[in-house]
Order: sequence, then C-alpha cells, then structure tokens
Amino acid sequence: MKRILSIMMAVLLMACGSAGQAAESESEPVETTAEPAGAEAETAPAAETDAAEGKTLVVVFSATGTTKDIAEKIAAVTNADLYEIKAAQEYTEADLNWHDSSSRTTAEQNDPSVRPEIGSEPVSLEGYTTLYLGYPIWWGEEPRIMDTFVESYDFSGITVIPFCTSSSSGMGRSGKTLAEHAGSGTWLDGQRFSAGTSQEDVGAWISSLQ
Repeated sequence: MKRILSIMMAVLLMACGSAGQAAESESEPVETTAEPAGAEAETAPAAETDAAEGKTLVVVFSATGTTKDIAEKIAAVTNADLYEIKAAQEYTEADLNWHDSSSRTTAEQNDPSVRPEIGSEPVSLEGYTTLYLGYPIWWGEEPRIMDTFVESYDFSGITVIPFCTSSSSGMGRSGKTLAEHAGSGTWLDGQRFSAGTSQEDVGAWISSLQ
C-alpha cells in the first residue's frame, strides 16, 4: 500500500512541474513583441510635428553691414537660418555715394529695369514656411538687386516678411513692389529699423506679428 501511494505522489509532482514550465514558456513571447509596438507609437507623432512646423529663413542684402546686423538679430530671435545676398560686383564706397549723380547706385536706382547680378550661391527655399527679407533703402526704394532676387525664386507656400534699414526714410512702396515682382508667396507689411536697433526691440516686433 505504501509503495502504491509513493508512486501516485511521484506522478502528481511530475505533472505539476510540467504545467509550470508550459505556463512560463507561453508568457515570454508576449513580452518581447510588446516593446517594438510601443516604441513605434511614440516616435510616429514626433515626426509628424516636425514636418508641420516648417523652417524660418532670413535673407539679407547689406552693402555696409547695417542691415546684416538687424538680420542676425532676427535670426537669433527666431532660431532661423541666414542667407546673405552678395553682388557679383561688390559695391564700393564710391558706388554708394548718393551725393554723386553719376555713381553706380544712382544710375541703378534711376532705372527700374536694371537687375544687378547676384554673386552668392543660390539658396534652396525647400522646407521653409517663413522668410524675413531684409535690405537698405536706397533713394526711397529697395536696391535693384532685391528685384533680381525675388524674380529668381518661387515663394509659393511661404510667408514673406520684409524689413529694411535707413537713416530716416520709411519703407515706402518697397515691400509691395517686391511682392509684385515676386508674383508668389504671402507677403506681410514690413518694418523699418534704424542702425543699432536692440535685439529686444527686434524681438518685440517679431512678437507683434504673431
């Protein structure tokens, strides 16, 4: 009788051990397949957000550095990329002499059809949704090289915000003229800055656009 009971106990112990091993082996695949699915769900929305935000570009032409100073402040406030328009034939001090009726800039500004050549490498506007466009005011208007620039690019899908620098003159029609020459993009009213405008004032203007 004792021998029969011993055999029955041994059989029961073996059965319990087999059941425990089966339960453990079934739980492992569930844990290994759950992690990749969770990681996928977390990264997908982030990629969509980056694509929707777009990028900001500051484009500037500055013969003396005054307008470039404002452009750099705008780029710092907006965390934007900066592209500088440079003339193929750089402007000398004599070229910029507005007191001389025969100076290069005087001749250019007196002829709306002039399109000075750009010497800097072309810039790609792909991925940008906001573009700040800066230039000095010459003879109450935008420099003719700015007309060259806007006629060379497609601003579709981009909000363009002009800004300028001058000693006393306002923007005049320069922003509207550039928009007409461009023929594409959504153009906002611009802003005129004087030399040495602080980054705080530049930041306040940018905040007022939102």
